[in-house]
Amino acid sequence: MKDSYLKWFKGKVKRAITNYGMIEDGDKIAVGLSGGKDSMALLHVLNLIRREVPVDYRLHAIYVNPGWPVEIDVMERFCQERDVPFTNKITDIGEVVFYDRNEKNPCALCANLRRGAINNTARDLGLNKLALGHHLDDAIETFFMSLIFTGQFRTFSPVTFMDRSGITLIRPMIYLTGQTVETFAGRENLPVVKSLCPVNGETKREEMKSLVSGLSQQYPELRTRFLTAFQTLDSKNLWPPMVRRRPMPDL
Repeated sequence: MKDSYLKWFKGKVKRAITNYGMIEDGDKIAVGLSGGKDSMALLHVLNLIRREVPVDYRLHAIYVNPGWPVEIDVMERFCQERDVPFTNKITDIGEVVFYDRNEKNPCALCANLRRGAINNTARDLGLNKLALGHHLDDAIETFFMSLIFTGQFRTFSPVTFMDRSGITLIRPMIYLTGQTVETFAGRENLPVVKSLCPVNGETKREEMKSLVSGLSQQYPELRTRFLTAFQTLDSKNLWPPMVRRRPMPDL
């Protein structure tokens, strides 16, 4: 039973990689490691897949250390067991976000600083791609955050080339739900490092998780429908751009 589930899970990841051309022969891939179940599952499955496919790629785990205590040894041992190099990038992001800037909504600034740190680290290490553990739920939550807080129909893409760093960002678990990834992590006995972020569990992202969870209980096919919508967007059925952006003057 475990082997069949593992095969199914790897199949979903392989399909996403193939459909969007995420990994090519000779790629040197940074894996953004946070210690959470999503990033641990991503590193684990990419390590398993690279032993099975005719594509030669290397992995290098990077943890952007924000400055608060964390079980680095757990992540380091996890990588050593898989023969994956591990870099602990120490930063002062926590101090900047929560003390210097004292942000009321710190997540956006923290995410931008962490993104810059991991991109620069990957580039300095000679890596050309960055894999993140985002899944389908993350894409749906991002859609709702953009809609509710900015009034835009937006979410992230499975593959994004970042001009400033020259790094290509990939999300190999995009076809999997959050619950599926959590189940996989449990079945594979993957270690999880507790997040000590001061606002952990109290963010707008958590509000969106609750929203998606509630909608999914009422509409069980919600996640599947969103995946279809993301893949088959028809902009012709949305409003066209305005012809005039300014009101006509009074006659």
